[in-house]
Amino acid sequence: MNPNFIELIAAVLFLSAILHTFFEGPIKKLAGRVRNPIAKNIFLLLSDVEVVFGLWAALLLVLIALFESNSEALHYLESRNFTEPLFVLVVMSICATRPILNFATHALVMVSKMIPLPRSISFFWVVLFLGPLLGSFITEPAAMTVIALILFKSIFDRPISERLKYATLGVLFVNVSVGGTLTPYAAPPVLMVADAFNWDLNFMLSQFGWKAVLSCAITTSLLTYSHRKALINLPSPDVADARRIKTPVWISLINLIFLVAAVFMAHHPVVFIGIFIFFIGFHQVTLEHQNKLQLRDGVLVAFFLSGLIVLGGLQQWWLSPILTQLRELPLYVGSIVLTAVTDNAALTYLGSLVPGLSESARYALVAGSVVGGGLTVIANAPNPAGYGILSPAFSNGGISPFLLLKAALLPTAIAAVCFWL
Repeated sequence: MNPNFIELIAAVLFLSAILHTFFEGPIKKLAGRVRNPIAKNIFLLLSDVEVVFGLWAALLLVLIALFESNSEALHYLESRNFTEPLFVLVVMSICATRPILNFATHALVMVSKMIPLPRSISFFWVVLFLGPLLGSFITEPAAMTVIALILFKSIFDRPISERLKYATLGVLFVNVSVGGTLTPYAAPPVLMVADAFNWDLNFMLSQFGWKAVLSCAITTSLLTYSHRKALINLPSPDVADARRIKTPVWISLINLIFLVAAVFMAHHPVVFIGIFIFFIGFHQVTLEHQNKLQLRDGVLVAFFLSGLIVLGGLQQWWLSPILTQLRELPLYVGSIVLTAVTDNAALTYLGSLVPGLSESARYALVAGSVVGGGLTVIANAPNPAGYGILSPAFSNGGISPFLLLKAALLPTAIAAVCFWL
């Protein structure tokens, strides 16, 4: 462990960015006391979690340019892979359209009708159980976007307690993180190692998939049962489904085709960006049957993830020794803890570079990274998307990182037990 000067600076800035996210509320309150409009807007900008990592990453690039050279800073920036942030931007924008949301809501309502429970309760259960598992097929960012938008309109926008909101958010983040492990291409931490570890669909289903289903079923059922009295008073989803603005079938079908095409080309930014440009054109032509294109939220989340990629790229010097020195169970627990303070995909990517990892150590590393993916907003790539969509529903300046961590502890513990079976 012999870090150079820039690596030490990157570690300090990375820690600073993490600490910054925990002071979102106080900074926003401070902005409310400032009278100067420009200063007020600066504080509001600094209180936005989606902006935090991008700002600290920009500072890192400036320091690299100052202490080394402009070309070195540019070389480092160009060495980073920004496919994931670009894909999240595209998939968030497409999934937020009216045809996609109508289709997803209607499908979930139909499934909830098969469950012999009050409709509002069965719908809540289906959204939090089935939605995250669909992330294994449409990718986790797409699943998070759709579920968060449905939850916002059907649950979070209603007069429910903050306790229920945080409990739901904790289960949502954990379920999405583990729910993408049925396949080897949908969860970012699995995608990073699938080829290197030779993990195919059969392996994922037998080693991860059934445990993900079990974990999602237990956490969702416990949450639903413990808040059943509040949930039963919510309007039936049948009412919302009946009142939704109808969209011509051919427009819904074309929107779905654009989404499937983007997901299918998720690892080829040149292609999925082109698909997205064509989608924007189609969206403008059929504007009266679409929601307003939600580009702002997607850009902010992409900026957040890009900052995380830039800062995280220089953390190998302290992460790699930890990964190589731990045995299976300590590695599993350590991965859960480390995921809370660094993106789980970055963690597993570093593990894929470590030579000689046993099969059991590989499993412990990846399983721990997906289990811990709901503890913080930075732990899993789709979390910022859910954060950005649901944050306006929370009082006191948005989502508290401390309360999110507290809400995610029990679902994480349940997932940890399921994945260690």
